[in-house]
Amino acid sequence: MKKIISILVVTLMLVSCSKEDSQNVSTITYYPEFQVMGDDVIFLDKGQEFVDPGVIATEGATEIPFTTTITGKYRGGTTLDTNVVDIYQIVYTATNQDGFSGSVARTVYVIDTGDLTTSIAGLYTSTVARNGTSGAAYTNMEYVLIWEKADGSFQISDAFAGWYSIGRAIAGSDTPGGIIVANNIATNDFSFPGTLTNDYFGGVVNMTDLTVDAATKKMTLKTTWIAPGTPPTNYQFVATLTQVPL
Repeated sequence: MKKIISILVVTLMLVSCSKEDSQNVSTITYYPEFQVMGDDVIFLDKGQEFVDPGVIATEGATEIPFTTTITGKYRGGTTLDTNVVDIYQIVYTATNQDGFSGSVARTVYVIDTGDLTTSIAGLYTSTVARNGTSGAAYTNMEYVLIWEKADGSFQISDAFAGWYSIGRAIAGSDTPGGIIVANNIATNDFSFPGTLTNDYFGGVVNMTDLTVDAATKKMTLKTTWIAPGTPPTNYQFVATLTQVPL
């Protein structure tokens, strides 16, 4: 899919106050425009080849060069390595002849989809209840990511399963770093080493329980949070995670 991002075109009229020079001077600045080649959201299997379709950047009718930067949201990569599961953002930036810059981005999901028998890795939609209360904003949220680490344990992108970061769209409100040790997936025997904190609010966070239903491709994750305050507030999040097939 081709997508054209049109930024702005500004005309600046300079009028001289001199009697000797009564001619108006007109300067037109064309801000960078972008034609995004391919889709602005791409899903890839782990290890799948990826060739960046790029963009076409123009200043008026003239094509101009652009630069590309890549950031892995959870694992910090600066290149798109399809052997490393993550959510990557590719940002394309161009600068016009007057020094004005513009940017456009695409998102690339690199996903390892486990069978929920030997692996719980995958991309999941999330429906979350907090202290027993949910709502439309917290239903089928897109997306929560789980990947397998080198030591065989698993890590989840947000221990709150998107309640704040997706449901309330509060930037930087993930609870990252949650490790899940799968002692025996078939018997729902998991352990959760370490204590977490929410990046935005703080507090003490612990994942406490995970149950897996391989037949329905669903998991239920329970997480507790002691939120800071006087007195502190206790919350429990119950997330139903539904694996997204690729």
